[in-house]
Amino acid sequence: MIKFLKIFTFLLAILLNLIPISIIAEENKKLIKIKFATDWRAQAEQGGFYHALALGLYEERGLDVEIIQGNAGINIPRLLAAKEIEFGIGSNSFVPLNMLSNGIPAKAVMASFQKDPQVIMTHYSSSIKNLNEMLDKPIMISENSIGAFWVWLKSKYLFNDKQIRRKTFSLAPFLVNQDAILQGYLTSEPYLVEKELGKAPKIFLLSDYGFPGYGAMILARNDIIERKPEVVRAFVEASILGWKKYIYENPNAGNELILRENKEMTKEIIFQAIDKIKEYNLISSMDGYTDIGLMENKRWEEFFKTMSDYNVYNKELNWKDYIIKISIKFSKA
Repeated sequence: MIKFLKIFTFLLAILLNLIPISIIAEENKKLIKIKFATDWRAQAEQGGFYHALALGLYEERGLDVEIIQGNAGINIPRLLAAKEIEFGIGSNSFVPLNMLSNGIPAKAVMASFQKDPQVIMTHYSSSIKNLNEMLDKPIMISENSIGAFWVWLKSKYLFNDKQIRRKTFSLAPFLVNQDAILQGYLTSEPYLVEKELGKAPKIFLLSDYGFPGYGAMILARNDIIERKPEVVRAFVEASILGWKKYIYENPNAGNELILRENKEMTKEIIFQAIDKIKEYNLISSMDGYTDIGLMENKRWEEFFKTMSDYNVYNKELNWKDYIIKISIKFSKA
């Protein structure tokens, strides 16, 4: 019996030695739980994050990420302030500055979209060729936009408030009027109009006319930034890589997760959005995609100056306190 036990112990020791230490270490490693809230239901406009999750890019960096779908009533800044989430999406450049104005302890650490996807569109048959030709013409815009990008249009293109027509949830006022001009989101309204009319509308992406805002920024709580900067870096790094692989490689893994999470989503809607993100260089316009996630002080300064000149923000606000640039370099594609 003793001899048998010795043999068994000897064989067990050999077997354990055959198991790579890395596997044992990996099993013992505890992932850091992260809650990340988006600004809308799962869609291609958040595809890089879902792709990173599906490919295990967050997990590879020690993070156990839960993506919380947004809805019409979600308030990302409030969730950050209440410490109910670690990270959230800021839809546009106004969100971080609004947080600053309201004393919410969180910062922007990455911009998914180098271009804000806000567009103004006309019918395909319209003779309008650029934003300058829209001066003094009626434009349907949302209530929230009056104090947002409309301020920039007044500053740079001399638009005026007499042009404002209130945008509704229905596309009907635009569809029936060949002279109508409508605000929209690059990956949404243009697609819906084309489905209804059989022809794509003319699209004027405000960023292509100089609008300096970013889109779909990652917002991080200040306490996470200060106490666990390695977690912020890991989350940003995985998200950037997720976007690169989602848009410029094979998006299938992310799309499967999006379709599973959002039962109202379709492959057609997803792929038309991906096509527009590529066509209009929303996430990158540089060789090697080195600008994915990038934020630049020059653009933030221009954005803040325009908005503060029109009293959207107090000129004394230190906007630099709410923008953190994280440099990420990859050794592999």
